[in-house]
Amino acid sequence: MELDFNGFKWINKPEKYHIGEDAISIITLAETDFWQNTYYGFVHDNAHAFLTEIEDEYFSFSVKTSFDSKRRFDQCGILVYTDSQNWVKASVEYENEEFQRLGSVVTNNGFSDWATTDIPSNIKEVWYRLSRRKADLLIESSFNGVDFKQMRICHMFSVPQKIRFGIYACSPEKSSFEAVFSDFKLTECLWLEHK
Repeated sequence: MELDFNGFKWINKPEKYHIGEDAISIITLAETDFWQNTYYGFVHDNAHAFLTEIEDEYFSFSVKTSFDSKRRFDQCGILVYTDSQNWVKASVEYENEEFQRLGSVVTNNGFSDWATTDIPSNIKEVWYRLSRRKADLLIESSFNGVDFKQMRICHMFSVPQKIRFGIYACSPEKSSFEAVFSDFKLTECLWLEHK
């Protein structure tokens, strides 16, 4: 399956970005994020996202992220977005000079969760792979683009047959950084049926 950037659309278009033949770069605006309610009590739906949509109920999408994040919660990764109340994202969120958090957020019916594992802050490239089996999603990550490890399996309670997915970047605090996305791939579903 081919990915044509002409078929992508922005949610919260950034002021500075570049779309090349094989890569996309985004300069984040400050105080941008996707989060709903849980724990912090705040609602943010203003992160930069570049999404496409397909009807296929079974597929896998992967992308490489390169980033120079320096401020707490700076992040970039992949996103499945139904609406402001229902979405899934996976990314690395910067914490400090020692560690950052590789994690995922699932938001169902207006409430977000956050599952993470700590990784060193000198990691500046991560590949993500999203696989869909109807309303169920598998999110994986890799540090070399070859060996992917499961981050999360989740179910979306509100997901149309034609879903929107792609890339996103944001800076929840007063910061900005460049996120570069490359190695886009859309394939048959690599998440095999469990038997």
